[in-house]
Amino acid sequence: MTLSGWIIYNGMLPGDKFIDFAQMFHEAAKKENIKTTIYKNNELLAYLTHDHLSILQNENVTLPDFVISTDKDIYLAKLLELLGVRVFNRADIIHTSDDKILTHQMLAKENIRTPATIVSPKTYLEDVVIDHDLIDQVIEQLSLPLVIKEAFGSFGEQVYLVETKEQLIKQVKVIGNKPFIFQQFIASSYGKDLRLQVVGDEVVASMMRSSKNDFRANITSGGSMEPYEATEEEKQLAIKATKAICADFAGVDLLFGEDGKPIVCEVNSNAHIRNMYTCTGINAAEYIIRYIKKQLTNKGDLS
Repeated sequence: MTLSGWIIYNGMLPGDKFIDFAQMFHEAAKKENIKTTIYKNNELLAYLTHDHLSILQNENVTLPDFVISTDKDIYLAKLLELLGVRVFNRADIIHTSDDKILTHQMLAKENIRTPATIVSPKTYLEDVVIDHDLIDQVIEQLSLPLVIKEAFGSFGEQVYLVETKEQLIKQVKVIGNKPFIFQQFIASSYGKDLRLQVVGDEVVASMMRSSKNDFRANITSGGSMEPYEATEEEKQLAIKATKAICADFAGVDLLFGEDGKPIVCEVNSNAHIRNMYTCTGINAAEYIIRYIKKQLTNKGDLS
C-alpha cells in the first residue's frame, strides 16, 4: 500500500522560506514513492459542533496516513490527531518546543546540561511593577551579564543580552506580561553555536554558526555557517535532548561551555533545514521521510 501524506505550512506568513521548507519534504517523499500534498494551514479550517469534528474544506477528501507539520499551529495538529492521523511532530511536542519554559523544564527533568535558568513569575499586568527582590535574586544567582529570553520566539529573536541591573529592569518592563526566562550567559560561546539535526536516534547533519557582531549566532541575525563534524558527546547530548521532549526529529542548538563541554541551548521541533542543506549538502528532509516511512510500516499502522 502506498503511503499518503499532507505537508502543512503557515500560509499567513510572508516570504518564501516556509513554502520552501514544505517543498523540501514534498520532493523527498517523491523519492520514496510517497504521495504528498502541500497545504497552507489557512486552507484547513477546523469545524466543530456538538456532533461533528472535521476539516471544513476537506470533508469529502480522504485523510492522509500522516501529516508533517512544519508550522507551530498546534490546534490544527491536534485536530488531525483527534481525527486519527499520525502527525510528525505531534501537537504536544510542538507546543513544548515552542515554549522555552516548558522545554527547559523537560531538559532539567532529564538532567540535561543547559544554562542555569530562572523562570519569571506569571503576571497579568501589561505595566509591570518591578519586584526588586526578584531582580536581586536573579543577579545573585546568575550574575551579570545575563540573557533574557521570551518564552515564544524564533530565529534568535526575542532574546536579549543585558549587562547591568538598569538594563535588566528596562528589558523586563519592555517585555511586560509576556512569559520569559532569565538565563546564565555562556561567555565562552559568545557569537558561536552548533546546530545538530536529529532524526530518531541519529544525528544526520551538523554545522557551526558564528557571528562577529552579535552574541547570537543565528543566520537570520547575520551569522555565518560552516560544516562541522560533531563529537560523539555532542551527538549523544543532542539525541538525549530530542528524546527529552519526545520529538521524532529536531534541530538542537548547542553552546560551548567554559570547560569545553557542550550545553543545550534550544530544541527546535520545526527547525528549518534549508541552511543545513546549503551548508553541508545533506538534505535532512530525506532522512525524516525515511524515518516516517519506517515508523508507519514497522508499527503496523498500515497493512
